This record gives sequence, structure tokens and C-alpha cells, in this order.
Amino acid sequence: MSTSGNIYVIAGASSGIGLELAKKLIGNNIVYGISRTPGALKGNENYRHIRHDFLSDAPLPDIAENVKGLAYCPGSITLKSVERLSAADVERDLHINAKGALTFIKKYLGNVRSNNNGTILLFSSVAVQAGLPYHASIAMAKGAVEGLTRSLAAELAPGISVNAIAPSLTNTPLAAQLLNSDAKKEANKLRHPLKSIGSAEEIASFAHYLITQPTWATGQVFGLNGGLGTIIK
Repeated sequence: MSTSGNIYVIAGASSGIGLELAKKLIGNNIVYGISRTPGALKGNENYRHIRHDFLSDAPLPDIAENVKGLAYCPGSITLKSVERLSAADVERDLHINAKGALTFIKKYLGNVRSNNNGTILLFSSVAVQAGLPYHASIAMAKGAVEGLTRSLAAELAPGISVNAIAPSLTNTPLAAQLLNSDAKKEANKLRHPLKSIGSAEEIASFAHYLITQPTWATGQVFGLNGGLGTIIK
């Protein structure tokens, strides 16, 4: 085993952006991936899978080591008109996006505090700032994530930086139903000023930078959105 000695804990490391982030970290670091399934990194000597469903109320297991950074990647895409939204829809979105993030951070905050210049990374959505139709539930949930980001950044400074990334539509398994035909892909490309759909690898590259590099940024929500909601073209 060859590592730099840093340990990262990624919630949702089995697919999408979380998986791509884990791939970028795992060459020189130990990665604990917390998800329902181990995913593509199963068997890698620097990967430690912890089985957990963030929609459950089961307790998270202890991790003994000092941890350099935490990333919470689970999310949801609930696209319904406000009339069709059920209480269960809203509760699920709040649970997986906001409550899960807070529970995860509370559990492993002590591990990060044992390290110098620790990092915490969360994920929001372009829908919080852009005001997109049919996004009421997910915008509420991710809005809570943005509030959590800023509140924790204030509380945990100077020892720990806390930031978030707010992507637009990204080609991940979570978004598969929105991109399962050429027509849907083309329509979603055209919605963005850059005329493209986000890639998990590109967003993970920025996430890797935020979670590994000392920066003068904390309490920030970085929009990686192809210009959607930011510019008009």
C-alpha cells in the first residue's frame, strides 16, 4: 500500500460524482466510502467500504483514524409540480440531502478536528439560485444545504473550511431518466449557455481541489452550471 497518509471519508462514493472524486483521491490516500453498495472501487487496497443507507436512521459506524476531509455526495432529483408534491417527497428530499449531511458531519467532525486544515465539502444545486419550475422540493432541500455550509463555515473556522458545489444537470446515474434519449440530451444541452451537460469527472476535479488543497475559501457555494441561471445567452 502506497499512500500520502491522508484519509478522506466520502458519503456516496459508489456512483456519480462521489465515485469520480474517490477515484481521484484513492491513488495516494485512504478513502472510506459510505454507501449502500461498494461500487466500482471494491477490492482496491486503499478503499474501505462502509455499508449505510442515508435514508435510514441507523447510526453511522465509528472511524478511528484522523481524517483530512469529508465529502457528502448523496442527493435526489424530485421534479414535480407543487400540486403533485407529497409530504413523503419533501421529507425524503430533506432527509437525503440536508439531514443526512448534518448527521454525517456530526459523526465524523471529531476525526477532522484531529487534523490540521481539515475540509468539508457539500453539494447543492443550481435550482436553489436559478428558480427552476418543478424543483420546489429539491430547491428547498438544497437551500438547507447552502445554509448549513455557511453556518458551519463560521462555526468551524479557522481550523476547518466548509464549502459546497452547486452543479446544474450532470451526466450521472441519478440523472439517467433525464438523459435517456438523444432528444432529451440535446434539449438539456440547449438550456445551458455553454450548450453542454455537466460531467461527473469535471465536477469531481473541482471537488478534489477543494477537499485537498489549502485555500482561502470557506462558506462558499461554487456554481458549476454551464452558465444556467448565471448568464443569459
